[in-house]
Amino acid sequence: MTVTATNLYENVGYTRRSTSAGTRLELSPREVPQSISTITQQRIQDQNLETIEDVLANTTGISTRSIDSNRIDFYARGFRINSYQYDGIPTLNTDNRWYFGEGALNTAIYDRVEVVRGANGLMTGAGNPGASVNFIRKHADSQQLTGSLSGSVGSWDQQRAVADVSTPLTESGNVRARFIGGYDESDGELDRYNERTAFGYLVIDADITDDTTLSVGYDVQNTHANSPTWGGLPLWYSDGSETDYPRSFSSAPDWSYQDFESEKVFVDLSHRFANGWELRGAATHAKTDLDARLMYASGFPDRNTGLGVTNFTGWNRGKRQLDSLDLYTRGPFELAGREHELVAGISYSNQSNDYDNSFAPAFAAGDFNHWDGSTPDPDWSEWTPLEGTKVLQRAMYGATRLSLADPLTLILGARYTEWDGDSWSSSGGSRSQSQESITPYAGLIYDINDQWSAFLSYTEIFQPQDNRDADGDFLDPVVGRNYETGLKADWFDGLLTASVSVFRIEQDNVAQADPLSEGSIETTYHAAEGVVSEGIDFELNGAVTDNLDLTLGASHYTAIDSDGPYNTDQPRTKVDLFGRYRVPHWQQLVVGGGLSWQSHTYTNDAAGPQGTTTFSQGSYTLADLFGRYQFTPQVALQVNIKNLFDEKYYSYLDGYGVYGDPRSATATLSYAF
Repeated sequence: MTVTATNLYENVGYTRRSTSAGTRLELSPREVPQSISTITQQRIQDQNLETIEDVLANTTGISTRSIDSNRIDFYARGFRINSYQYDGIPTLNTDNRWYFGEGALNTAIYDRVEVVRGANGLMTGAGNPGASVNFIRKHADSQQLTGSLSGSVGSWDQQRAVADVSTPLTESGNVRARFIGGYDESDGELDRYNERTAFGYLVIDADITDDTTLSVGYDVQNTHANSPTWGGLPLWYSDGSETDYPRSFSSAPDWSYQDFESEKVFVDLSHRFANGWELRGAATHAKTDLDARLMYASGFPDRNTGLGVTNFTGWNRGKRQLDSLDLYTRGPFELAGREHELVAGISYSNQSNDYDNSFAPAFAAGDFNHWDGSTPDPDWSEWTPLEGTKVLQRAMYGATRLSLADPLTLILGARYTEWDGDSWSSSGGSRSQSQESITPYAGLIYDINDQWSAFLSYTEIFQPQDNRDADGDFLDPVVGRNYETGLKADWFDGLLTASVSVFRIEQDNVAQADPLSEGSIETTYHAAEGVVSEGIDFELNGAVTDNLDLTLGASHYTAIDSDGPYNTDQPRTKVDLFGRYRVPHWQQLVVGGGLSWQSHTYTNDAAGPQGTTTFSQGSYTLADLFGRYQFTPQVALQVNIKNLFDEKYYSYLDGYGVYGDPRSATATLSYAF
């Protein structure tokens, strides 16, 4: 007798046959009534996606905005993404006023990244309705010594080395360890810029019994940038004509720097019962520090003399700490002669943020058109506590998957959240708020045949916020609804998947920044009402043939509030294509590449030299190429070229401009053992 089976819990090329994203139930992508993208290890390798920024910039429906040389925001369906999970556990909500280097975290420690587009309040609690991102760490899953070493060189003197080693710690292999570490240094395309990153990850996995597994891990990353920019370049000269600086031009002084340090400790314990039920508990402690001494240029230079720009300074220090805990159980049960599934759990998180500030007097930049960064390090003021927040969340959640009939499945769930926030600032004093809410979730899936299914889902949005208005009071929580319907399909035993969905998001009390007054270092906000985003997503992903894997994603939406178009600096349409092809008669060679196109963007309230004005940018396309040759089963060489045609474009254009990355090339030699 011969028994064959399919492993649902492994990445295969560009696909993964199962996911717990969205509901925490272990389902195939076709069984989840929301839009989901999974970026596997194979895609990360092929596209040379070294950082989280690289991954999300190449994910269906997600756009990026480079605020300056180091800070970056991510958007989906018109809204900033601020909800992040690690191994499925909600652990982090970010503040758009303070950046701790999330986009620069290295991907070497992750097995895959899962993105659920749309509201995901059932699993994330208070969070943004654009999308939630889940980083799945690698584990020590080998009972023998194995690993890989790689070294890369690239444009702007990039040098990178990564080691990934797994080993058993006991003779039987029931206790195993995995270490991943690396170093990356590059000068970048900007004048005077240099960045150094070192990272490490250690995880120990132990099979305490045949049914009980314990994981304990630690990861750390340090990033140091010399001469980073704060903000960008003027979009206009003083006469109102548009500037056109070289992409290497930097407004940063020689003495500026920006440091991020991130540490996470986690423990994960799971037990599988004989009746198919599972109990899992996970806890995380995370700490992140920032230290940034920066300068930004404000004003509009004279086209001929370069005069008219003032340099403002800021030295900011921040500390963010997070403790989180999640405990849940899930498994099957029978009712009315049919088998169903249930998941129920509790969640706790406690996050604090504190910031200090120092500054130096502003000074004229002189001839900004020929600025070279050479200016004395100024006399800084005494350190002043600037602001801080503390957010405590407690929640209970549950979901059930009911098999109503052979082709019809209903998912019902809800999350009860208690949210307590304390905030203080040097100018606004202290404020506290407490909120509680029940967030319902419902999804209906109908199997049309063995390949196709139709789905419909609904959830509500609840997002307390610590943004303050001009009077120093908290804005009311963001509330709203998320509707989504569409079709999903899979072929070749789940190796090729497709989805198309239509969505509508409705929100009230969405924070919008007020214009920053001269000399102010704190941003105030007003609440936008009637914010509506609606559109369509499409994705085809996986193995088209035995030799061809590809991912094709497209998204289009419109977003408005009561005043008109909303967040117009984000592209309304985005298309991403990437594929790999193994040459049939030359199996050692894999070639591939991709295109990324986005529609035009604009900002209609930018402060120009003649007052408020509009700045727009047309659509553009970026092209990438890659090739890998497997010399032996252990040794391979890969070359990646990004922005092949050296397209010049702005990644940020709201009040000032930040250029996107020019053409770059990277060569990576790897050895597996």
